[in-house]
Amino acid sequence: MVRRRLFWLLVNLPTAILAASVVGLFEPAIQELAVLAVFMPIVAGMGGNAGIQTFTVIVRAMALGDLTLANTRKVLAREVLIGLANGAGTGLVAGTIAYLWKGQAVLGLILGLAMITNMLVAALAGTLIPVVLKVMRVDPAVATGVLVTTFTDCAGFLSFLGLATVMIRFLH
Repeated sequence: MVRRRLFWLLVNLPTAILAASVVGLFEPAIQELAVLAVFMPIVAGMGGNAGIQTFTVIVRAMALGDLTLANTRKVLAREVLIGLANGAGTGLVAGTIAYLWKGQAVLGLILGLAMITNMLVAALAGTLIPVVLKVMRVDPAVATGVLVTTFTDCAGFLSFLGLATVMIRFLH
């Protein structure tokens, strides 16, 4: 068990560097507006947790025989709708908190949109990655987390910092 788990943890090192590289693309924006660094863990953490929820439900459904290749499309559609709804809900709350805390409506909007984007990515990755791994005969219970976290970290940072960079002139 240690060998199987350690392998995937070691796979996580370069994927974590990938996520850090995405952040690195936006260093000038972060330097210009340090408040962005405050909200980055929120976007990444919420996306990662949503991805974990999704893939846990999917892996359990696989183990119980409730998810097959035949009904994957239906399950994917359901998870995408759940991801969008959760993104809208968490985005609204997080965006409101950002506005009340920092007094910047545009920052709240950017955070809210990034949350919606990342929750959608979490739903897609959390559903598709375990299915693909199972087809490849890789244990999805052990391997999915590392890959889903990579997708949600990269998507969260890219959406949040990308939107902030595009709209930086509206932030103060």
